Amino acid sequence: MKKIIGILAFISMQISANDSTGYVSTGGVQYLKNNNIQMYSEDLFISKNQIKVDYQFKNLTNKDISETVLFPLPPIENFFESDFADTEKLLNSFKVQVNGKNIQPEMHVRTFIQKDEHSKPIDATELFKQCGFTQTEMLNPWNRKTYEYELFENKLRRCPNVQLKNILPKSQSEAIVWSSQVIYSWQQSFKASSLTRVQHQYAPLVGGSVSLYPAEDEKAYCMDGNFKAGLKKAKSQHAPYSALGYILKTGANWAKPIEHFKLTVERDTDELVSFCWAGKVTKMSPTRFQMLEKNFLPKQDLEIIFVHKF
Repeated sequence: MKKIIGILAFISMQISANDSTGYVSTGGVQYLKNNNIQMYSEDLFISKNQIKVDYQFKNLTNKDISETVLFPLPPIENFFESDFADTEKLLNSFKVQVNGKNIQPEMHVRTFIQKDEHSKPIDATELFKQCGFTQTEMLNPWNRKTYEYELFENKLRRCPNVQLKNILPKSQSEAIVWSSQVIYSWQQSFKASSLTRVQHQYAPLVGGSVSLYPAEDEKAYCMDGNFKAGLKKAKSQHAPYSALGYILKTGANWAKPIEHFKLTVERDTDELVSFCWAGKVTKMSPTRFQMLEKNFLPKQDLEIIFVHKF
């Protein structure tokens, strides 16, 4: 893949040092693949402060189609040993418009328990509810209403549900690893042989660290010679950096490739930015970079890093 100017993306939670802030990747709307609906266009804007996406979906049939559209956020663990991105800010900033009108999507909260390090997380949503957990409690990994993690552990261990007891750690001294996922949904009508416009925006989960180490992070951040030369010129080889991720591959779930795709990445004036991209990148201004693609079929997610210049 051709290297162009910058980003960092993770599908799972980043394990961070004490001087770091972790995060997980977010993305756009998605649902099960529909052979009758094309993502006709996608206009994606990414900065550290805001992600905005403007879609046009094309109904390829002569009949109206109704679908449930999903916007899943990544699972966040209830306990971690370091700082983490501002998850509550994302929830508070999430907005959706359909054909220019604001809509209120439904929020679904799922909880998962990690039985051990060798097992996949188990969906325990209904078990949490049966044990008396409120939605606010299940949302705690996102809204951090309390950092007294033992309150949740005690509530889980006191619950008499046999199915729950079978997936909890056997040792009382072993921490219960559980996570919470938020999924937004709404019922969407796609008019026959027409375009439907869907827009959404939110504050991304931004991580980073107080010091960059290019030799260690070169591959993960796709740093090429030009970018490292820019770091050296700015005396930023070990500067503080911010990073975020965006999941693009769900754009391949639709009937056809995305006919018109535009991506704009914005950095601050006192930053360097680097990300991987296979096509042409155009510098639109001192702080904005733009990519245009036809019949675009995303095959990997974005990885972005913003490095402070001294």
